[in-house]
Amino acid sequence: MSFQRHRRLRGTEAMRALVRETSLAPSQLVYPIFIEDGLSGTKAIDAMPGQSRLGLDALADEARGLRSLGIPAVLLFGLPSSKDETGSQAWASDGIVQRAARTLKDAWPELLVIADVCLCEYTSHGHCGVLRPDGSVDNDETLPLLAETSVSLAEAGCDIIAPSDMMDGRVGAIRVALDGGGFEETPILSYAAKYASAFYGPFREAADSAPQVGDRRGYQMDPANARMAMDEVMADLGEGADIVMVKPALPYLDVIRRVRDQVDVPVAAYNVSGEYSMLMAAVQNGWLDERRAIDEALTSIRRAGADIVITYHAKQWARAHC
Repeated sequence: MSFQRHRRLRGTEAMRALVRETSLAPSQLVYPIFIEDGLSGTKAIDAMPGQSRLGLDALADEARGLRSLGIPAVLLFGLPSSKDETGSQAWASDGIVQRAARTLKDAWPELLVIADVCLCEYTSHGHCGVLRPDGSVDNDETLPLLAETSVSLAEAGCDIIAPSDMMDGRVGAIRVALDGGGFEETPILSYAAKYASAFYGPFREAADSAPQVGDRRGYQMDPANARMAMDEVMADLGEGADIVMVKPALPYLDVIRRVRDQVDVPVAAYNVSGEYSMLMAAVQNGWLDERRAIDEALTSIRRAGADIVITYHAKQWARAHC
């Protein structure tokens, strides 16, 4: 009988590993990094226990540590020294992410550097695009700035461009700009199904990117909608996306599975700051076993269908399993 077979297959750790349906390896993980212009060393992020902002001088050691753990990729977020209405530091040739990409590539040329493309960290108002006088985001005025930012990041050595702004048409605009700049081989990882989530709270402290007025529900997705996620994914694929992402991950495992079942490109999922901080707070209070809880959370994201898991737990998981 099936229950007897299941019992026999659970007998030892070697047996359980042999028949395990879902695998997780460091090679499937991406580690997000916050780089602060003007910072020397590191600065702890209070809302994200165990995470820090890094200065440029700390990046070489960070790259060497990731290499030793077998983690092949990073996702970069920049904190500029100054901000303005349009976020012009996002596309500056000497911008903080551009310099960070060069530093990381000097330390470890094979490291995959993924550049987040959004204006929220660079604008004085904290929104992801140019604002109209009435305070709404001007989608069409924002697209050329995202395209210019993408080319600047590719020129700095970033391997993958990852637009997270959720402006309509931004993947197509970025693809045209990259191709026109000689970066036809640079892939786009689109934040295709990005929800207006409460789980981004700690990130906004880490990246200093909270909106000064209003919120982002006008251009991020309603958490109640799953069918709409597929519309967004298919639209981005039609514009030239090479990889699509669902964000956040754990509250949207059903969406990850739906996307995985309907597309034939790699699917990424972002295990976001609030998911990380919630788990780590429980660990610090002795309510959860750190290793088992992280392993279960990340395995569930893989089981839902994600090929790539972007997670602040990447180094913890790799240390525990390598």
